[in-house]
Amino acid sequence: MAKDYVIRVLDSPLDVEPQAWDALLQTQPNPSPFMRHAYLAALHASGSAAPASGWTPHFLTLSQNNELVAACALYEKVHSYGEYVFDWAWANAYAQHGLSYYPKAVAAVPFTPVPGARLMARDGAARAALVKAMVQWCGQNGMSSLHLLFANEDDAAACAQAGLMLRHTVQFHWKNVAPTLATACAALPGDEPEPFRDFDAFLASLSQEKRKKIRQERRKVADAGVSFRWSLGSDISPADWDFFYRCYERTYLEHGNAPYLNRDFFARMASTMAEHWLLFIAERDGKAIASSLIALDTYSTRASGSNDSNHLVKVAYGRYWGALERVDCLHFEACYYQPLQWCIAHGYQRFEGGAQGEHKMARALLPVKTTSAHWLAHPAFADAVARFLEREDQGISNYLDDLKQRSPFKRD
Repeated sequence: MAKDYVIRVLDSPLDVEPQAWDALLQTQPNPSPFMRHAYLAALHASGSAAPASGWTPHFLTLSQNNELVAACALYEKVHSYGEYVFDWAWANAYAQHGLSYYPKAVAAVPFTPVPGARLMARDGAARAALVKAMVQWCGQNGMSSLHLLFANEDDAAACAQAGLMLRHTVQFHWKNVAPTLATACAALPGDEPEPFRDFDAFLASLSQEKRKKIRQERRKVADAGVSFRWSLGSDISPADWDFFYRCYERTYLEHGNAPYLNRDFFARMASTMAEHWLLFIAERDGKAIASSLIALDTYSTRASGSNDSNHLVKVAYGRYWGALERVDCLHFEACYYQPLQWCIAHGYQRFEGGAQGEHKMARALLPVKTTSAHWLAHPAFADAVARFLEREDQGISNYLDDLKQRSPFKRD
């Protein structure tokens, strides 16, 4: 029963007990390093996601018998930047009717469009109670709405059961196996499909057109005299972190924006979560000219048809990049081909390419539906948004059907 839970609303992730938070996270399906306490704490302590930048934390926790059984990272927002599920049109509609869309509440990892657990919970009952507590808090504190972004299946189901509206978007992810008919049939227990042997084997799985295009793009970078080196975890030197940040900052400034994440945030990552980062640096004539930073994670899950929890999943996440010099196709090499080659060599099963980007399909990242959940306090606007989402969802389904017909892989 909900009355058995002790509900707390904390004004800082630093007020959460790190070990309890991370222990709960590791019991969730598809945990990601971005929900780790150290990551969220670094966002806050560095000022990257803090009240001054429009991210005011109100972390909700549910406890029973002094044990943390459910929790979520909840933020009060006065803008919609850094979310990657776009609701600007909703805010404009509110304004046109003389209503305030802000403040609103967002359950998400700031600046991080990576699907995963948002409602960390010990069981379904605790997850349902957490959703109810979030909606009640939003109503009591004058939030126009609640938005739970890039949720996993358990979260989406709990939100739908509580009456929240679901919204879908599309990302592009790579898997370390060609999606053939044989692969689909190999989903039987103990009959896992074989990963790619090397990058050439990956290329051989593609259609001739896509294979030729990738080879041409890689050749352009090599012919320009560019080579790459990579560093992992604590082997990433402070000088390399500094160079990466110059590249990252340049990318934002070239588009007329300040970067979401500051240098202090990445210093904290190097200190507290170094093992989760892989850095590629492009060099020409002995000079570093570009970099891409990849996040890594390994977690256990139950293999299909098994009661064991020893099936390791190794995932890489494309995150940040930047260049100080222009080289044709350098972005593709730094952000896709070098990471995919590394993933194949090191046994990583999945590479998630981040938000949007239909061009990623030409690099063999295939479309994946992602889910968010939404609650609006205003009944009339909630009805209008529900009708909009019905139309949008049909459009997303049609879009996915179209994308599936354009697979970069060979046809069986």
